Amino acid sequence: MKVVHICLSDYYLDDRAYQENELVEEHQRQGHKVLVIASTQVLDNEKRRKYLAPGRYRNGQGVEVIRLPYHPWLPHVLAKSLRPHPGVYRLLDELAPDVILFHGMCGWELINVSRYKKDHPDVRFYVDTHTDFINSARGLVSKWGLHFLYYRTIVHWCLPWIDRILYISQLTGEFARRFYGIPESKLEFFPLGGHPVPDDEYDTLRRHTRQDQNLTEEHILFVQSGKQTRQKKLIHTLKAFSGNPDPRFRLIIVGSLLEEIREQAQALIDSDDRVRFLGWKTPAEIKALLCGADVYLQPGSQSATMQTSLCCRCVPVLENIEGHDIYTENNGWLVDTEEDLAAVLTEISSGTVDLNRMRDASEKLAREHLDYSVLARRLIEGPPEPVPTQ
Repeated sequence: MKVVHICLSDYYLDDRAYQENELVEEHQRQGHKVLVIASTQVLDNEKRRKYLAPGRYRNGQGVEVIRLPYHPWLPHVLAKSLRPHPGVYRLLDELAPDVILFHGMCGWELINVSRYKKDHPDVRFYVDTHTDFINSARGLVSKWGLHFLYYRTIVHWCLPWIDRILYISQLTGEFARRFYGIPESKLEFFPLGGHPVPDDEYDTLRRHTRQDQNLTEEHILFVQSGKQTRQKKLIHTLKAFSGNPDPRFRLIIVGSLLEEIREQAQALIDSDDRVRFLGWKTPAEIKALLCGADVYLQPGSQSATMQTSLCCRCVPVLENIEGHDIYTENNGWLVDTEEDLAAVLTEISSGTVDLNRMRDASEKLAREHLDYSVLARRLIEGPPEPVPTQ
């Protein structure tokens, strides 16, 4: 089949492991002809916006990418928010896709893609959304000007031609329902995913990682990763960890310590020889660490590494926010406070929980719901009936 991924309302970054990249590459692996239509807007390694030249090329995975400029009749400062691009309908007409996934439902070109769907009703047309009140619509102009008056109006005009709006979390689903007013019949839960690690690879990575870290099977390895801000609650983790003297416990922190917590965090790390800070690691190195780990800690905020940890069979300890419960039902814990986290460590230390069984439950959850190969096939095969919601 011919599949077009449209990334004009979000960033498409070459050679990364974001949802857009993973779905694109899965569709290519499954034998489909794939095209990415993207804006010129990207992020550099410091998460700052920059703009590439328009053009057509094949990325490192051999997928054709077309980067379109913003429409010239608008000044750039407006165009990057309103998101009009020339030639989208023409490109769709040229490729004649069977499936279209519009990544991020905020932008003008949703109108042109809907027009194409209206003219070609057999095309499967999906729109995904990552938007919630944590990451978007925080200021008055953004909330009521862009999102309510502009993006919301476009979405409602296009709704008759959209097959499903795919939301990645409970929070994004609630934003779509309550703020955008999207009816339940159009919504489908479509989580961020990962690649469940096969048994032989998992066994090898786990053995090598634990050997490298001088761990026996008796040790219990915890991992916390990412850019550690105050919201990530690393200080809570370190204090709870230092309050539990279990000699089997080990904690590895990967990522970076932001200045707002660096001094306090470093002092706590230095005071406990069971804790190691390894700095930034590549995705492959993080995957190996997670396979070697028993428990993944995310006591604050959200991170796509959580899905990776489940695919690596970790037991998750996550912040108790809306939507995290589906990832911890039989295989982990939700925590609000440092005291909650300390209680989880005490429970693990007491031996009253079976971490092996919980790791098996994480693997089962990942294989059934988070495998990108399964998620990619859902788009090709059409929405299941009844449409699952969370």
